[in-house]
Amino acid sequence: MGSEKIRRWESGALAHAVTDPFGQGPVPWLRGTETYFDDSGQIVPWYVDQNDTPPGTSPRRGRPRIPGPRSEPEHINGPRAADDVNLQIKGFTKTGAAVPGESIDFHITVDPPQEFSVDIYRIGHYGGDGASKITTSPRLSGIVQPPPLTADRTVSCHHWWLSWRLQIPSYWKIGAYVAVLTTVDGYRSHVPFTIRDSHPADLLLVLPDVTWQAYNLYPEDGRTGASLYHAWDGDGRLLGEADAATTVSFDRPYAGAGLPLHVGHAYDFIRWAERYGYDLAYADARDLHAGRIDPTRYRGLVFPGHDEYWSQAMRRTVELARDQGTSLVFLSANTMYWQVELAPSPSGVPDRLLTCRKRKGPGRPVLWREIDRPEQEVVGIQYAGRVPDAQPLVVRNADHWLWEATGTQEGDELEGMVAGEADRYFPRAPLPEHQGRILLAHSPYRDSERVIRHQETSLYRAPSGAWVFASGTFAWSPALDRPGHVDTRIQRATANLLDRICKRE
Repeated sequence: MGSEKIRRWESGALAHAVTDPFGQGPVPWLRGTETYFDDSGQIVPWYVDQNDTPPGTSPRRGRPRIPGPRSEPEHINGPRAADDVNLQIKGFTKTGAAVPGESIDFHITVDPPQEFSVDIYRIGHYGGDGASKITTSPRLSGIVQPPPLTADRTVSCHHWWLSWRLQIPSYWKIGAYVAVLTTVDGYRSHVPFTIRDSHPADLLLVLPDVTWQAYNLYPEDGRTGASLYHAWDGDGRLLGEADAATTVSFDRPYAGAGLPLHVGHAYDFIRWAERYGYDLAYADARDLHAGRIDPTRYRGLVFPGHDEYWSQAMRRTVELARDQGTSLVFLSANTMYWQVELAPSPSGVPDRLLTCRKRKGPGRPVLWREIDRPEQEVVGIQYAGRVPDAQPLVVRNADHWLWEATGTQEGDELEGMVAGEADRYFPRAPLPEHQGRILLAHSPYRDSERVIRHQETSLYRAPSGAWVFASGTFAWSPALDRPGHVDTRIQRATANLLDRICKRE
């Protein structure tokens, strides 16, 4: 992206529309006035009611409907969203994923200083609500924290004072959680976090917090914020990758509403998987990097959303797991594209700084495929490019067990299922060792230059017996449980895959 003058509050919207056509997606405590991006990059209300879809019309084309409040009267008008210009309330945690019995430290700024509260939600199906409120903090005293520190475009708030310590009871369920911060005068922001444990389960869900941080443009203030993609100059122009940060810090809030750009993909999968009773464990990508989890304890690792940034340790751990029989499920596209490094914070806390030079300065390339380790050697396909307009996914090898009971026939088109970014098989790149390999979709689309390209969906079986599936599109996870995007054929195909992995067939 070239330099351009842009209003501060539009910067996050621009980043959404470019990088993820599905945006953050609906979260259950947002009502009415909240919006997100649909698969064409347009802003729409948070909820598309599939029950309002006219007969014979795809749910994808249903008309948006804003539902009435479910419970608390405040949802009628809703709290106002905090922003990165006024910083009415913003926060982050100084800990990664925690286990029951440990604590989570929240560092929060409130301007003007006033009392605030923290509601803790756990993401899940919960009878269709999408999350459940687990607890609420006492009223807390908010202060204006010091301005972020910046060095070479790296923005850090590691010097913020501790605002609240959440002690995690031993009986809390593992999972993906969100802290909802609300001031007395009605401003709201969010802080995501993960609770994990070491007990074995069928499937380990790996939340891509490394990639989430790579895209974090906090603060979106027109002056200070920077991600690995964007930064501002002194005139308030949003600059592209050539002028972006090469190191970003986990010690800062997420921009905008406080949720990562791609978090909706993970929440879509979680709601669907918990609805149907899959046995899930949870971890962050940094847990994979640091060796805090043993992937061989699980029958499969699930990567539910955009997961572009991988360290050497992450890749090595996943390759060893596959080679020992643990299946891999990649539900998005553009996985394992950039190689990154994780380093401690200035105070010595491990894995709080994320570095990716991209193409700046001398040294080794940082694309995995440019150091003779293309991602196709693990994933089975690899990143091909962006998809400007959503296109159908064209079914291939419809007699394969993955498509069983989906009702699809050879060449059927699944509307809107190739979107955002796409992967394909690269004939000149090496394939992983396999006992069998098949492409389950081959879908044409036009790139930004209007050149015809193809998306592909891949499945192979490693010599260890592990299955490795790659959807090759951003649209797969939203099709599982995103209102307005649900596709029952994708739901069944995903169930076919996970059932086979979990039953070791």
